[in-house]
Amino acid sequence: MPNHNEAHDPFPSPSEVMARFGVEVLNNKNLSAIDEIAAEDYVELDPLPGQTPGREGLKAFLATVSFPAFPDQRWVTDEQIAEGDKVVSRFTMYGTHRGDFMGIPATGRHIAVKGVVIDRVVDGKWKDSRLLMDTLSLLQQLGALPPAPSDNNAT
Repeated sequence: MPNHNEAHDPFPSPSEVMARFGVEVLNNKNLSAIDEIAAEDYVELDPLPGQTPGREGLKAFLATVSFPAFPDQRWVTDEQIAEGDKVVSRFTMYGTHRGDFMGIPATGRHIAVKGVVIDRVVDGKWKDSRLLMDTLSLLQQLGALPPAPSDNNAT
């Protein structure tokens, strides 16, 4: 995909929009940037339990659940493919469980959770998102579920 060229396109590329979300919102915890990045009619196609609709729902979930539970969270994009208005990113979220997370009290455990997100950006605005995370691994890392059996236990 060619690099964004402001002389030809007045809007940032979909990849640039999503990179800004990752840095400014997820890693720097600047929730007000969501209003600039996401369209007014933004839709989370697979909302997390308890996440209310739209960009206000996203801000509320981050402010009341995600950021308090993992205050040092860092999102790293491991791989990204962009085509047209879609951006597909494979990522890893790192953090330390310091607060309640969806009913699981703080454990102090460090986590590294992989996932994939499919975002759509139109005219420089984030329109919708579908986030798929390895929640089984997250729950195992938090101690809410037993770890997977090791290969040594196979019969």
